[in-house]
Amino acid sequence: MSYEVEHNIPKNEATQPHPRRPDLSTFFSNLELVNTSDTQNVNATPMPADMRAVFITLSDAFRTMRRDGGGTLLDTLIETLEADAESPPKEVKGVSDAFLDELDRVPKKTLKKTDSCPICNNPFLEDQYPLVVRLPCHKDHIFDLECIAPWLKLHATCPMDRKNLLKKKPPPPAEDEEEDGEYDEMFA
Repeated sequence: MSYEVEHNIPKNEATQPHPRRPDLSTFFSNLELVNTSDTQNVNATPMPADMRAVFITLSDAFRTMRRDGGGTLLDTLIETLEADAESPPKEVKGVSDAFLDELDRVPKKTLKKTDSCPICNNPFLEDQYPLVVRLPCHKDHIFDLECIAPWLKLHATCPMDRKNLLKKKPPPPAEDEEEDGEYDEMFA
């Protein structure tokens, strides 16, 4: 989701998207065909050809970014997507839209001129309204939301360290309620 959409800026005021970011509308259309998380039918499974199409369209979009200067992380993502397309999973194992909406946003004023997205390699500050998010696995794992969202919709892992982003952290150990070690007979 772009800044303009998120902040309800009319199209005539919106800036043109960065030319190195491909149109992902086909990817999201294909994703709608295979995403069974919102269906009431627990037995619904996507067609393997549709699953394959989702991975191929995202791989093609990332390949377009690579021609325009993407880095080694992008090559790794393309290889993973192509392997997934060869033997597609039975269901999409990505994150929900709610998860994407709750990702920590990185304020523009905290970004340095040298900070860039690890996927597209574009400096964040090239965009007038950068929409940069931080993944919960590491404080330095920051991405353009437009680059990381498609990956996360298919894989619930950080592309940099492959940590599962949906894994719940164990709760902190409960503190002992008795302060001085005395036995309270009231609850015996």
